[in-house]
Amino acid sequence: MTDNQSTVKNESMVQSEEIQEVNHTSVNTINNTSINDVINPIVEATALEKESMPGESAPEESMPTDTSSTAAQLTYQLIEANQKLAEANQKAEKYWDSLLRKQAEVDNLQKRTARDLENAHKYALEKFVTELLAVKDSMELGLEAASKPETDLNAVSQGIALTVKMLGDILKKFEVEEIEPKQEKFNPRWHEAMAMQPVSHVEEGTVIYVHQKGYQLHDRLLRPARVIVAKAVEPT
Repeated sequence: MTDNQSTVKNESMVQSEEIQEVNHTSVNTINNTSINDVINPIVEATALEKESMPGESAPEESMPTDTSSTAAQLTYQLIEANQKLAEANQKAEKYWDSLLRKQAEVDNLQKRTARDLENAHKYALEKFVTELLAVKDSMELGLEAASKPETDLNAVSQGIALTVKMLGDILKKFEVEEIEPKQEKFNPRWHEAMAMQPVSHVEEGTVIYVHQKGYQLHDRLLRPARVIVAKAVEPT
């Protein structure tokens, strides 16, 4: 290599090192500079350029937006909405509790009604049977007295009559009435004709004999009265 070539090479290497040092310094400078320091000169330069342009006027400075009143209004609306929501939740809880209590009352009423209905079916005859026990006791005493040889039959007869009367009173107490239509007009609703007998001095269709009494509970027929009815005498 000649001396001239060596000299040129050394100068090139020096220049390259100087360029790298300059680039490194520029990077450090940019890193140490804030973004505002970079942007602000650009903005100012742009503004000056627009002012220097003929026929164009600089834009008027925009008025600052009043956001404080808007924020206060939104805050008030939010607080008011939260209050209304709390009141609605309170009312909903109140109505829900009331609904649960009503439902519990209805359930208890249904259970109580079902229990009362079951007991009514099961023990409907309780009072009636209790009354009949006295009749049974009287009949047993009469049978015991009748079995003794020294018992007076008239006393037994009177005891039976009292027992029958006791039974009749119990039936009336429970709205059970006798149907004894003797000398009454035959009524197929309450009477059952066992036979027809010609009778001259009695109007046809009249009950002349009651073979077995009938009974009714309120307006319901329990058993019709079995009767013999008169009919007209055929001419000879």
